[in-house]
Amino acid sequence: MNMVNPKKSLGQHFLTDNNIAQNITNSLINESNYPVIELGPGTGILTQYLQQRFDNLTLIEIDSESINYLQKQYSNEKVNIIHADFLKAELNKMLISPTCLIGNFPYNISSQIFFRILDYHNNIPETVCMVQDEVARRLAASEGNKTYGILSVLLQTWYNIEYLFAVSPKVFYPQPKVKSAVIRLTRNERKSIDCEWNFYKSLVKTAFNQRRKTLRNALKPINISLDKIDNNILDKRAEQLSVYAFIDLANELSGLE
Repeated sequence: MNMVNPKKSLGQHFLTDNNIAQNITNSLINESNYPVIELGPGTGILTQYLQQRFDNLTLIEIDSESINYLQKQYSNEKVNIIHADFLKAELNKMLISPTCLIGNFPYNISSQIFFRILDYHNNIPETVCMVQDEVARRLAASEGNKTYGILSVLLQTWYNIEYLFAVSPKVFYPQPKVKSAVIRLTRNERKSIDCEWNFYKSLVKTAFNQRRKTLRNALKPINISLDKIDNNILDKRAEQLSVYAFIDLANELSGLE
């Protein structure tokens, strides 16, 4: 067993099954052999396989005990170890060119990590991550599904999302109380959405904030006249709109601002 104590405050649950670790790392396709960043490597169970496959690997870890362990195990010319909080790290300096992400995301901050990925979507062609099963299903859900929500729409605007496989709580130390799953995000062909990203983001958030209401009522806080918008759309609820429909609606509304 590793010599790092899992810390509850950091949401650490260390994966202990090497077969699953190998399945996770093999799920990162990275055909172009881009540099890879591993988020929260902990005790390096993914790192051991990643360094075999990729020539340029950066580990970002917040926990100093893990950092000490990783430096002893993985100090070599292929692996760069950074002691930092991914949510506060200067990603604009790390993601100057295309870089793939991988990691067992701490479940308490996974949504914040995805919002950071969105900020750098043009330079993150692929992400493979383990998250809570419920979150994985939500992100991969399509319209018309009860679990389809804000992050489903925002991430699917730029990424194709695949639910790859479920992971039992039994292969972690300590065991989490929830099931886990691995998903892959692959950058899609979309280059632009033709309206301000911040406007689009706020439209999607506002639409889902009162998801049981029709868009006509849910979008009132935006303070834009909806009279010129096609009624068929406004009579729907947010979860009934595809990503394409959200983009079209955002473009129509941003033209009315």
